[in-house]
Amino acid sequence: MNIEQARFNMIEQQIRPWNVLAQDVLDLLTVVKREEFTPAAYRSLAFFDTEIPLPGGENMLAPKVEARILQEANVKKHEHVLEIGAGSGYMAALLAYKARHVTSVEIDPELKALAEKNLSAYGVTNVSVELGNGAQGWQGEYDVIVISGALPFLPDTFLKQIKVGGRILAIVGAAPVMSLQVITRTSDQVYDTVDVFELMAKSLHSATEHSHFTF
Repeated sequence: MNIEQARFNMIEQQIRPWNVLAQDVLDLLTVVKREEFTPAAYRSLAFFDTEIPLPGGENMLAPKVEARILQEANVKKHEHVLEIGAGSGYMAALLAYKARHVTSVEIDPELKALAEKNLSAYGVTNVSVELGNGAQGWQGEYDVIVISGALPFLPDTFLKQIKVGGRILAIVGAAPVMSLQVITRTSDQVYDTVDVFELMAKSLHSATEHSHFTF
């Protein structure tokens, strides 16, 4: 397989048609080599329009979904990012190239070790991978929060942890209807929610079933 040709085809045939047009995002997809974060057994599928299995029954999202999340997050160089679900470390690496620092929380020790190994091997130094359950949020305040698994609703703890002007990107809903939501905190008490696109994704481990928060 010609890897660079496959990468080019992924960007032109899968990612651009999904309205990922920000040049900095497209450029980053050539800088951060997706195959380096793909398990060896599935490396030949690194550029396919499919989810890729990871240890613990988890998976990498399809490339076009990852790219669209990255575009919608619109991370700036001064911003601190919280990622829930480290997976293989690929999304953390993408975010890290755009952010000041990324805190990635992973509940599975094997995946935590995998993400740390991949990030270290790739020379990414501004990501810390924490072991824990981030389904209800994580300590601290953040400019951007990216939740890499689906939630039936967004726990209000996340709303409290995002700074004014910050964005939360979450896959919200239950099969067969889920959507990527971008929630922007516009003031202390006001949140603006936009449904960006519909998709199906694996539920976040330990996601809570019922919401007591309404907008």
